[in-house]
Amino acid sequence: MSRIFRSDEVGVGDRVVVRRKIGDQFSDVIGHVESIDPLVIRPQEVGGYPSFLPTVEITPEELHVIKRLSPRMIRNSDIRAVEVATAKAFPGRESQWFGGWLARAGEEIAERSNSAAPLGRSVGFEPLPLKELNEFYSDRNMPVQLLIPERIGASAEKHVLAEPGWELSPEIVVMTRELTGIPSPTGRLTFRIDNEPDADWLAMYHFRGQELPVAALRELSAKIDGELGFGRLLNDDRATVAITRGTLTESEDGTRWLGYSAVEVAPEFRRQGLGTELGVQMLHWGCEEGADSAYLQVISTNRAGLGLYNKLGFMEHHRHRYATFRGGQLG
Repeated sequence: MSRIFRSDEVGVGDRVVVRRKIGDQFSDVIGHVESIDPLVIRPQEVGGYPSFLPTVEITPEELHVIKRLSPRMIRNSDIRAVEVATAKAFPGRESQWFGGWLARAGEEIAERSNSAAPLGRSVGFEPLPLKELNEFYSDRNMPVQLLIPERIGASAEKHVLAEPGWELSPEIVVMTRELTGIPSPTGRLTFRIDNEPDADWLAMYHFRGQELPVAALRELSAKIDGELGFGRLLNDDRATVAITRGTLTESEDGTRWLGYSAVEVAPEFRRQGLGTELGVQMLHWGCEEGADSAYLQVISTNRAGLGLYNKLGFMEHHRHRYATFRGGQLG
């Protein structure tokens, strides 16, 4: 069955994967979009670079699925490195390994602290440990929740899509940049970073518009496998007008990562460039603390956030989403 894709799904120059159906057979084409109407793809060579292979025109009848990919060639080990650094930054209250899956549970309402992540090197070749994960989360009166990064979570995604009872979250874009060539801060507001959040910082933070319970707020400043920093911008009256949580953690390859999240700007100070200024300040802080690269996450539908982070030099690295089991027979 062919499908029509929206013009905002992909654009000329995007790197995509296209699954097309010719007769009874499916085949994939990975490359860069040269034209939308008609859909023309320039295939890429091994290594991710544009090739000199002939372009491929795909008719509407052949088109089965089209998906935008990261603009860079990202290895599975690169995806795992960022996800490991992130898991260390959001360990939850407790965690436990089941094969190659790290299950986390905590007070914070965010999925990142309350999900099982496929972080083992050979997790793609192992069966999904649903029985063990179900016991872990059932003992804590929590639903089974899986973090599914693209590619390294492919086997779990296949299972989830084939079984009833699973609810999928929107895609989350994981973006990264190296900590070189960072723009200079404007200096029009005072930047401060503390080891722990104070009452002003905690009062400003909301998760997707929701206030967090006291225990969840406390968990944000609990010890992690790395270092924490709670950044803020202060105006001339020394009032806190923007906040963020920064983490410094390492992936298995020794890369030291700056991660920042919990970005919040006081309503009366929005649309004044404070998000950009805070981001620049955090990048400089990470660089001063010896970080090599930075990562962050933004929901794929948050166009304003994607624009802000692109402006700060971040590029899409990979995507992930969460699968939550909402009922039925878990198997």
